[in-house]
Amino acid sequence: MIPVILSGGSGSRLWPVSRSSYPKQFCELLDESLYAKTIKRLKPLGAPWTVTVKDLQVLTEKCLREEAVPSSQTIFEPFGMNTAPAIAVLCRLFELRGWENEVVGIFPADQLVGDDQKFLEAVRTGVGFAEDGNVVTLGVKPTYPATGYGYIETVGPVEGGKNALRATGFREKPNESTARDFISRGGFYWNAGMFIFKVSTMSSLLQKFATDLWKQVQSLGTDLGEIGQIYTSVKSISIDYAVMEKLDSHVCVPCDFSWSDLGSWDAISEIVKMSSGDENNVVTIGSGKNFVFPTSKKTYGLVDVEDLIIVDSPDALLVTKKGSTERVKEVVDALKNRDNISATQHQFEVRPWGRFELLHDNDQFKSKTLTVDPGEQLSYQAHQKRTEHWIIVNGEAEVTLDDRILNVGPGCHVHIPVGTKHRIRNTGTFPLQFVEIQLGEYFGEDDIVRYSDAYGRI
Repeated sequence: MIPVILSGGSGSRLWPVSRSSYPKQFCELLDESLYAKTIKRLKPLGAPWTVTVKDLQVLTEKCLREEAVPSSQTIFEPFGMNTAPAIAVLCRLFELRGWENEVVGIFPADQLVGDDQKFLEAVRTGVGFAEDGNVVTLGVKPTYPATGYGYIETVGPVEGGKNALRATGFREKPNESTARDFISRGGFYWNAGMFIFKVSTMSSLLQKFATDLWKQVQSLGTDLGEIGQIYTSVKSISIDYAVMEKLDSHVCVPCDFSWSDLGSWDAISEIVKMSSGDENNVVTIGSGKNFVFPTSKKTYGLVDVEDLIIVDSPDALLVTKKGSTERVKEVVDALKNRDNISATQHQFEVRPWGRFELLHDNDQFKSKTLTVDPGEQLSYQAHQKRTEHWIIVNGEAEVTLDDRILNVGPGCHVHIPVGTKHRIRNTGTFPLQFVEIQLGEYFGEDDIVRYSDAYGRI
């Protein structure tokens, strides 16, 4: 089978850690990013493909390099239009490659699965049914009456099948009483958004139930050069609405592994358990049942408060009651209405060569720290409105100044006058770190003239 990761979303429900420029699948909420965990989980099935948006290309390709997955197995949408267009484009591309008889598995990039082996067993069970022309969903056995998930309704075992149920439909996110009724009746499973199907099967269903969408993607070529024009007119719709809810039935493989979509800070607080027990930097006086997601090297004091979730980041702080974190999206919407940049962007940016983090920015100067990965380099560039001063903190590097080569290390200072072509390359085996101070009349990131670039950004 061909595993495919859908990687999109704005990240607003886990603000301020997750933002549209750095959504939750890339945040290291646990020991590594959820996207990296998903890649590792799927690798036994084959090197996964990814469908994501162009704005996340740098983050995506950086993670793919780290996990040794070819970046050529990536489809970049010009912008997100929900799951149905993404799957339609995928099916059309695979048809053009002659893979219409291949079985495909669709898996979100931002979910946590507790038992990889049970997950793989469920997927392999689903592949068998998909090869027979069925559309298969993985249904997670509910452990409590969740109101934040949709449900799959089943009516009994598939005839002649093992470990599979006949599903008759989807139920939207219920209220608590309805969710309790689902669990008491049995036969209901959380809809985890994981689908398995043969390419030809899904193509025919899209042609039948999402006719306009399928017609639109027919103009795609193998290089997907037409995708930008197509996406200006496609309808934003989920595969659930476009296809799955119109089926009389499908096959559901029930799963009993622990699972979460980590869709709120309430969910994170149940899993991460980072808070009030951290005696090093959280002091509680007369307080309990609180959760603190801290920034490094900051101390927190909680006095006579309970049931709070506190999420800190360098430029934003969230304080909410437990049970109310679904409303965090309202905070993000309010910030967007005020044109507050913290709604969507962090003070750091990830680049193909590494990352930088803003330290200070005013009319007189701008300062930031830059980290360059081993073997990577910045573009050969110049600035017309500012001078720069680099102070090397860690690592070894080669600096080019107007074709003059300098070898630098910790403690070295490099002065870059206005208009001077310059570049820095990490020549060591560890991350290179340096502080940059900018002086001049304008400090915008668009004051760059690139003369050469290893990442095709000229």
